[in-house]
Amino acid sequence: MSDHTLIIIDLQNDYFPGGRWPLVGIEEAAANAGRVLAQFRETGRPVIHIQHEFESSDAPFFVPGSVGAQINERVLPENGEPVVLKHHPNAFRDTELKTLLDRQGIRQLTVLGAMSHVCIDATVRAAVDLGYDVTVVHDAIATRDLAFNETAVPAKQVHVAYMAALAFAYAKVIPTREIIHSSE
Repeated sequence: MSDHTLIIIDLQNDYFPGGRWPLVGIEEAAANAGRVLAQFRETGRPVIHIQHEFESSDAPFFVPGSVGAQINERVLPENGEPVVLKHHPNAFRDTELKTLLDRQGIRQLTVLGAMSHVCIDATVRAAVDLGYDVTVVHDAIATRDLAFNETAVPAKQVHVAYMAALAFAYAKVIPTREIIHSSE
């Protein structure tokens, strides 16, 4: 068994067109995520899906039990791939993620999904703090336009800033083609 797993974070319907919280670039990110997922499945390496639900039915998105909170069809779990339900940005917080990884002897994580500035960032930093070796697939991740102190920050800049920070001190940050090529 491989000590390397794919972690797919929050690629759920509300982030796609027609959802309650659509992200910039989600279609391209999901297509790349699907390619990475197929590669991991073909090579027999484990995959773990992370699904976010807020704990309240008045949440802005990912309402418990809603279609929007369901994992998107492009990356649906197969063949008993575990789904870890989370209620916080960090996928390790109050979940069984670390237990699942440790039980399988996993030390290397490849992470992709959404959103760059929240759940990807929080989970990657926590993973590194817990001693995992992390690779982030930057073009298989999407985010949103943000604003701070009346300054608009386009999604592309949000994404690049977070990927630069993760690459600086936390993870190897690579494109889909590199992870696909390295797995062949």
